[in-house]
Amino acid sequence: MTPRKVRIGDRWIGEGEPCFIVAEAGSNHNGSLDQALAIIDAAKGAKADAVKFQNFIADKLYPHNAGTADYLPVKQPIYDIIKSMEMPIEWIPILADYCKVKDLVFFSSPFDEESADKLEPYVQVYKIASYEITHAPLIRHVARKRKPMILSTGTANLSEVRQALEWCRAEGNDQVVFLQCTASYPAPPSSLNIRALVTMRETFGVPTGLSDHSRDPIVGPVTAIALGAKVIEKHFTLSNRLPGPDHAYAVEPDEFAAMVTAIRNSEQALGDGKKVLQPVERELHQFARRSIYAIRSIRKGEKFTTQNIAVLRSGKLAAGLAPNQWEKVLGQTAKRDIAKGSPIEARDCGLESAQSNC
Repeated sequence: MTPRKVRIGDRWIGEGEPCFIVAEAGSNHNGSLDQALAIIDAAKGAKADAVKFQNFIADKLYPHNAGTADYLPVKQPIYDIIKSMEMPIEWIPILADYCKVKDLVFFSSPFDEESADKLEPYVQVYKIASYEITHAPLIRHVARKRKPMILSTGTANLSEVRQALEWCRAEGNDQVVFLQCTASYPAPPSSLNIRALVTMRETFGVPTGLSDHSRDPIVGPVTAIALGAKVIEKHFTLSNRLPGPDHAYAVEPDEFAAMVTAIRNSEQALGDGKKVLQPVERELHQFARRSIYAIRSIRKGEKFTTQNIAVLRSGKLAAGLAPNQWEKVLGQTAKRDIAKGSPIEARDCGLESAQSNC
């Protein structure tokens, strides 16, 4: 099944298109608009295609008494942490406009319907976070906006992914991309299960990619590209030393830039899959391919034997008969005098229908 393409602004996501690379800023702005703008600058410098933030409201994400998160080093109630990380709604048009100036796609993950509505005038694509994959009201609400949707699938099984897709399609939205994701921070490379993006692509007929929570900037993304990923999302920070729960495992600008370079080089290395002579091979194709040559002078009427002909590389000599004509040439008689080192041609042995090794 060939996955359909999804259009985000003037970019197509899908087979034959370059990977769409997202710098996941998340909440790494630390409540500072200047820091959020600096993240956009750094993402542009690292050659990202898009910058994604997160819009959530603590009261719509966790109960006040939800407790602490064991995976975080800070033993503070998760509600309080989320409250401190909320991105002001009034930032949305500012960040969107700044991304537009920088020729970057701006979008953000809404975690509730209100946030999705606030984002609508400013985004060309919506992102649904992994933990929202079973949030039917949110997914349906966003799907009804008929804009492309990228859904991360961390913690989900295939049935839950299928259900999310059915919710989108039930609302008339088939512009869906799924990202394989491991919801661990950081995720060990052994947990990435990148082949799952192939499973989802083949099962659902949609473009797939990787939301990579591993600390390594290269291994996950390059492996995903080799398996056909069309979106790579990577958490992005100005510095791992900044305070906050997401900075430590996010990649810094120089690492992100190295990732982008590796992705683009990998795309080029993959090629188009057609098994043909490459232009850069042409010289050695002619120089190092073998033909049949005289290894000593041969007189007219003399039989061709293993003592006077051999299969040799051509170098800068003219090519002769191809090696696959060897058995046919042996035992034939020379139709003319042939100098040592000369290629054996079809006319030399009465095999006019034989092909030379050109």
